[in-house]
Amino acid sequence: MELTQLDTNRDLRPLVAQQADFIARTQSPSGAIPWYCGAITDPWDHIEAAIALNLAGRHEEAARAYEWSRAAQNPDGSWYSSYLGDKPQALARDTNFSSYIATGMWLNYQATGDLPFLEHMWPTIEKGLDFVLGLQQGSGEVPWAAGPKGEVWPSAILTSNCCMWKSIGNGIEVARTLGHEKPAWEKASDSLLHAILHKPELFDRLDENKRRYAMNWFYPVLTGVVDGHEARERIDREWDDFVIDGWGCRVAADDDVTAVAETSELIIALALIGEHERGNQLLSWTLRLSDDKGGFCRGVKLPEEEPCPPDTERATWTSAALIMAIAALSKA
Repeated sequence: MELTQLDTNRDLRPLVAQQADFIARTQSPSGAIPWYCGAITDPWDHIEAAIALNLAGRHEEAARAYEWSRAAQNPDGSWYSSYLGDKPQALARDTNFSSYIATGMWLNYQATGDLPFLEHMWPTIEKGLDFVLGLQQGSGEVPWAAGPKGEVWPSAILTSNCCMWKSIGNGIEVARTLGHEKPAWEKASDSLLHAILHKPELFDRLDENKRRYAMNWFYPVLTGVVDGHEARERIDREWDDFVIDGWGCRVAADDDVTAVAETSELIIALALIGEHERGNQLLSWTLRLSDDKGGFCRGVKLPEEEPCPPDTERATWTSAALIMAIAALSKA
């Protein structure tokens, strides 16, 4: 990846390096990347941060992060929902968290070309996806999680399933690169995609999206579940519901709180469908939220224009999402 000046009339490479430095400083000796120093590590945001480190050229730190994932993986291929000081906290085994290793490692390989490391991580990737697909329902959807005693959550979450579909596809790419055939994964991917596109009643059955979260709007575009004209129509249809002019993307349609992470992920989705002008506009609004140390609050509550939540801790996943958004626009 080569970072460019973009349409913000700024060279953003120093900003990317600054955000990557923050992530690297927060990384623990074990390789785990918590939300911030002293906070939990969740396996999904941990990998998100590792992806950002690779995009910023911090490959050694990214590799250490993946080694932590390898060491922390449960025998059944899953990860727990959160860890504190490398000790499990929330014991739900999240399916989306467990699939994301495939996306992280595929992007690590694309960034580094390190085939031996990809081979080293293959058993971890394979076990993670096998755990996920072992919970896939006959109708195609994948439940949110399995509990500590094996009980399966009785609902599937749309955003998680979109992410898992993307991760399964990336896992298939890893398998092909290493010379492995995975026809069961390909069949499962087709079944999951069909469910997402044609069986909306299977998802969020416990009202998980009651606040109309923005991710349900743009994640099908971000993950490639929908693309082309259909993707642009989807973005246009709810743009005014979720985007606050001059600030960014709401977390939820019924709440005037914007988030740097959601805005950054929306930027990535826009870049993927060629909506670069709108992506650059969102980025320019986001860059105004930098503090005097170069950090970014997680979100802004309007009309008060106050940080939300009102704490001073910067989050590694906020910095990671911003790096990824800049990278996405740089490739345009």
